[in-house]
Amino acid sequence: MRDAGSRDSDAPLAVFWHHGTPGLGLPPRPLLALADELGLRLIGHDRPGYGLSDRLGGRHIGHVAADVADIADALGITRYAVMGYSGGGPHALACAAADPRVVAVIVGSGLAPRDADGLDWYDGMIASGRHVLTAAERGEQERRSAEEDGYDPEFNERDLAALDGEWGWLGDIAGAFTPDDLDGAIDDDLAYVRDWDVDLDAIAAPTLLIHGTADGIVPLGHGRWVAERIGAEIWEREGDGHVAPVQALPDALRWLRDQVPD
Repeated sequence: MRDAGSRDSDAPLAVFWHHGTPGLGLPPRPLLALADELGLRLIGHDRPGYGLSDRLGGRHIGHVAADVADIADALGITRYAVMGYSGGGPHALACAAADPRVVAVIVGSGLAPRDADGLDWYDGMIASGRHVLTAAERGEQERRSAEEDGYDPEFNERDLAALDGEWGWLGDIAGAFTPDDLDGAIDDDLAYVRDWDVDLDAIAAPTLLIHGTADGIVPLGHGRWVAERIGAEIWEREGDGHVAPVQALPDALRWLRDQVPD
């Protein structure tokens, strides 16, 4: 577990952060001061195969719900919110679907299920994304081989501007990623293209999605599909790519606090 945000463990509300792919579980540094102000305790964890967590081969998206529920139990948390960015989005949704203690959900630039009815899942996705994920559909060995081909995220100007500012924190996290964490990233990709084992219809908590209209890593259609399926609010950010929507997370935390009064 990686604990941050409010230094007071008795803060009114815990928020579990779900990192992207690749990533590590440290909650976002740009949100820490605001979390203190709002009385939020930000908690993150390394998914299996990353950082301090052992690998869990063959895991599904739904597996994360039990991990987070166990952490909540260990900390005596009786209600909590979840927030996920990019590949962390599906994992946040999984927690909301499985644990009635989840009282609010934020997803930024998140994926829809591979079998999403009526969604052309790869439509609008950059070449590198198509390459690694179609390789994942062919199995673990093919996905590992695709790693040798490199990855171009094709960030647009808005993404690069965000990374040049305080959200350069994401670059710091990427820099902390080591070859030992590769299993986590590969298992994430394998999980995205298989059955999630998540009942989206079970999500009852207020949910906010944030998505850039120019996202080529996870195209906007993914966010729109999830929003329609579960009746979530969606903030579409004109011209934003995959990274720039994180700049809306401070407003999203304020939205979350409004949804969950003390």
